[in-house]
Parts: sequence; structure tokens; C-alpha cells
Amino acid sequence: MTIAWTRPLDAGSTIETLLVGESEAINEVRRLVRQVGPASASVLIMGPSGSGKEMVARAIHISSIRKSKPFVAVNCGAIPRDLLESELFGHEKGSFTGATALRKGRFEDANGGTLFLDEIGDMPADMQVKLLRVLEERAITRVGGHAVIPVDTRIVSATHRDIALSIEDQRFREDLFYRLAVFPITLPSLYDRPEDIPLLVEHFLDRIAEPDGRVKFSAGALLHMSGHPWPGNVRELRNVVERAAILYPNKTIHPEQVDLLITRKAGLRPAERKVLWAMTERAAETAAPEQGVVLPAVIADPFAAGPVDLKARIVAMERELIELALGRAGGVVAEAARLLSLQRTTLIEKMNKYGISRDVGAETA
Repeated sequence: MTIAWTRPLDAGSTIETLLVGESEAINEVRRLVRQVGPASASVLIMGPSGSGKEMVARAIHISSIRKSKPFVAVNCGAIPRDLLESELFGHEKGSFTGATALRKGRFEDANGGTLFLDEIGDMPADMQVKLLRVLEERAITRVGGHAVIPVDTRIVSATHRDIALSIEDQRFREDLFYRLAVFPITLPSLYDRPEDIPLLVEHFLDRIAEPDGRVKFSAGALLHMSGHPWPGNVRELRNVVERAAILYPNKTIHPEQVDLLITRKAGLRPAERKVLWAMTERAAETAAPEQGVVLPAVIADPFAAGPVDLKARIVAMERELIELALGRAGGVVAEAARLLSLQRTTLIEKMNKYGISRDVGAETA
């Protein structure tokens, strides 16, 4: 598994090609990137998993004076804690079992350029102390070595965690936060910018699809996709587009195919997929242009009474379940998170999002 890499950016990369969309939220992110890019300040990018934090980091790099130098990315949450120090700072030959040769670390690899520390919120406490020292001294010492090696590396970090909560719980150092978050940028979830979905779909199709076998998404399909909560954010959308390009070349995707593509269940057998495609094609052919695609008769029609506000329904259901779980747990957030199969920090983020008090358990118990 690749856990860190050094690779040049695409020659034609621009802020616009890295940060796709025209929503107010993504326009604000682009404005902030242009503002901080030329500076040397450390940047902390916050946002949910899959929302495109690395793309923001790359956009910062290409808008800086360091753009001709390396961009090095390291996932701090994917590297075993006993290897993270060696990964970042390098090691001398013989410094530990398996260290058969001198190896430079990622700070040295990124010297003169940008080091992107992804999932910084998952960094172990002892490494947080060592990272803080490096940021203050602008120098590293390899594992097993004594020489102090100066490094000129800009740090851009990212996390999906609630850092304020991590600091409160003493899982993240406050002094390190202030060194990393000289310029914070918050990236919205895809759920909060559904108007960008059509542009993102076209962007992914341009990158992955062959011109002579290009899949198309109908207006109804794009509208249907705009109502999906996208828990995996832009990463999930990209996967859906790639799946569509593989399964349905030279075809047009309608809402029914979207439901099939988004499902997290195992893929259908070829015969089942053929039947479903034929069934939904017949439905599309009988649909009136003004009414959108008519669901096949074998599928229960939830739209008999009119359009469904999917986003509102999902929000209401999620809020209700959170309140019920807090009531069952007597207001104990950790127990409510267990009942909902969520991490405690994720539940607290959702409570803050919906304005749910920690005391709601006492009211609903």
C-alpha cells in the first residue's frame, strides 16, 4: 500500500482544474487559496473525508513561488506510529533493525517545496512534539543520527477531525495547532454544494472516459444525484462516475441507474444488470419530458403524491435518530455514538451541525 509519494503536478494544472465548481462555497475556497498561495505561511485545511483537501493543498502549491519544487504528500493516519518518525525525518544506516542504508525523509524530499501532511489529527502525541520542534527550528535530525539538517519546507496540513474538540480532549497539542493553522481553510462537504455536481461529473468524465465510449448523465440523473447526501463526498462521486463509465459506455444514465451505481451492495450479476438496464430503458422511453423518468411498475413509486425533498427527509431522519440515541443514552455522547455506530467526534460534529444540545438526552429520556 502506498502511504506517501512524491510526484509532479500535471503540467496543465490550475486552481480551476483542481478546485472544480461554481458554488459560493468553492469560490470562497479559491479566493482563499489565491490569497495565501504566494505567502509562506503554514495552512491547515479542514473538511470531511473525501471532500478534496489534497486538491486544495496542490492548488496552494501551484500558486506559490515553490511551484517548480517538489510537492510531497504523507498520510499521517496510514503510517504505523513506529515508522512515522523515520518516514518524515529519515534514518541513518543501522539505526534500527531493517535500516540497511541511509534514507532521506519526506522533509528533505520536499526541501524548497511543499510538504502536505494529510490527516494530521491522527498523528500520535509523541510525534506532535517532534513536529513542533521541527517547525520552530526549521531543521530535522534523522533517526539514529546527530547532524542537524536545515530544511526549507512549507507545511500544508489537513484533517477531517474537529481539531477544537481534539484539543479539548487533549488528543492534539494546542501549540502545534497554532503553528499549523496560521491560515486555516475550511472545505465544504459535497452535500453543502450540490450545484457543483454537474460540473464535477463532466470534469471526471473528461479525465476517465474514452471519447468514443463516453457515458452520459441525463438532466434527471444529475438532479437525482444532487439530492443524494454523498457521505463519501467528491471521492464517492468520482467513484460513481468511474463505475458508470465502465458499466454503461455509450449509454445515457437515468435516475434508476444512479440508484444502482450509488448502492454499497455487491455488484449485480451480468444477467441481473441486463434486466435492470432493459427495465429502466423502457421506463425512460415512456417518460414525459416535463415529468422526468417514470419508475418501472415493479418498483414501488414513492413519488405518487408529488416530488420528494430527499435532502430534507434525510436531515430529519438523521436528527431524529441522534436525538433518540441521546435520549436512550441519558445524554451520554459516547454511548449515543455507540448506538449509532459512529465515532464520538463524528456524532459531536453532527450535533453541532443540527444545533442539538448535549442536554437533549435529559429532555427525551
